[in-house]
Amino acid sequence: MELRHLRYFVAVAESLSFTAAAERLGVSQPPLSQQVRDLEAELGTPLLWRTSRSVALTPAGAAFLPRARAILAQVEEASAEARAVGAGRTGTLDLGLTGSILAGPLGRLIRLFGERYPAVLVRLHEMPPGEQPAALHAHRTDLGFLRHPPDDPSLRRLRAWPEAVGVALPAGHRLASRREIALSDLSGEAFVSLRLRDSRFATSLRDACLAAGFAPRLVQQVVESASLVNLVAAGLGVALVPESVGALPRPDIAYRPLAAPAPAADVFALYRAPASAVTENFLALMREHAGAAA
Repeated sequence: MELRHLRYFVAVAESLSFTAAAERLGVSQPPLSQQVRDLEAELGTPLLWRTSRSVALTPAGAAFLPRARAILAQVEEASAEARAVGAGRTGTLDLGLTGSILAGPLGRLIRLFGERYPAVLVRLHEMPPGEQPAALHAHRTDLGFLRHPPDDPSLRRLRAWPEAVGVALPAGHRLASRREIALSDLSGEAFVSLRLRDSRFATSLRDACLAAGFAPRLVQQVVESASLVNLVAAGLGVALVPESVGALPRPDIAYRPLAAPAPAADVFALYRAPASAVTENFLALMREHAGAAA
C-alpha cells in the first residue's frame, strides 16, 4: 500500500465521481480507477460500489475513509515538520557561555533570533571557558561563546563581535582622572584577575602586561567577571576587563580604556562542523547584526 493509493481513494470517496477525482488530482481516469482497484485487492474487500451512473462507499469504504484521511494528514504534518527542522525554523539551540558574555550583544541577538524563529527553543548553559569545547564535542551545546578559544581543528570558530579591553579602577583612584591609561602605568598596582588556570583570556592579559614590561601582582583570582568588579569596588585592586563589563553602570567603579597598543577581548563563536540548520541560522543572524567575521 502506497500513499498514492490513499490519496486516490480519498479523492474518489469525497467527490463520489471518478471523473471529478481525476480532475482534482490532475491524472487521467483509467490509472485512477486501477489504483483504487489495486487498493481494494490488497485489502481484500471492495471500498466502492460502482454503477454506470454513480459511485458510493461500501460499509468497508466508509470505515476506511476517516483512517485514510488521518494517515494523509499525519504524513503532511510530519513532512511539514521535517521541512521546518531542515530549514532550522524549529528545534533547539543550546548555547554555552560565561556570564560576562551576556553583558555584550549576545542577549540582543538571542531576542532577535527568537523573534525571527519563534518555534526554536534557545537554552543557555553557563560554564567556564575551558569546559566549552568538551560540551560541544559531547553535543551538549551547539555554539560556545568565549574569548581566546583553544586551537581545536575539529571545531570551527567565527569572530562574533570585536571588543576592547579597559581597566576597572576603584572610584577615586589616582588614575581615574585620565581619559585613557597605558598598560605600563599599572605596573605598581595590585590586580584582581580571572583565574589563570581556567581562562585563556586571563592568561593573554597577563602576557600583555609582561609585554608592557611588568609582571602583574595578582592578589585575587576569581571565576566570573562580575566578581572582578565587586573586588575592584571593594578597593582590593584594579582589573583588566572587557569593555562590555566596564560599561555596566557602577558608581563605585571607574572604567577607562587602555591606550594603544592594547589587548583585545574579541568574542568568538565555536561550533561543530557541519553545523545544524538552526545553528547556521543563528550564525547568519550574528553576521547580520553583530558584524561577525571569520
